Amino acid sequence: MTIKVGDTLPDATLMEFIEVEGNGCTVGPNAFKVSDIVKGKKIAVFGLPGAFTPTCSAQHVPSYLANYDALKANGIDEIWCLSVNDAFVMGAWARDQKAAGKVRMLADGSADFTRKLGLELDLTARGMGVRMQRFSMVVDNGVVKQINVEAPGKFEVSGAEAMLKQL
Repeated sequence: MTIKVGDTLPDATLMEFIEVEGNGCTVGPNAFKVSDIVKGKKIAVFGLPGAFTPTCSAQHVPSYLANYDALKANGIDEIWCLSVNDAFVMGAWARDQKAAGKVRMLADGSADFTRKLGLELDLTARGMGVRMQRFSMVVDNGVVKQINVEAPGKFEVSGAEAMLKQL
């Protein structure tokens, strides 16, 4: 069953590649429990099929980077990008997209969180295995306040511009 408005995010562990040691984090992949990192925060979350893929790199991540200030002005504390990739790939993609300090690039390497959200996408026929559907959601203190799931192959409702219209 797909997560919906009013649901609490399921607990899982996501990985983030940290570039600079500090705040209790070491350089390299660090594990974060979802239940811990959502506490007291309003978060813009967007998920996508894969790092370095055409639409994800050319449109989805750039939409959140370009609208960072507007999202913050509308009460968003953090922006997360989720994908079924490992933390090393997500870290490299963060560098490529110049996302540091704006978008947390969080890895769900085993698709555990993706499955718990009910947002898995089987791209085995295309050589990519199980991935995440393209979506966005606003989460306030762990509770889903809005969610937008794209139709297969589309990028119409999950970009930052669409999210801003709903805030």
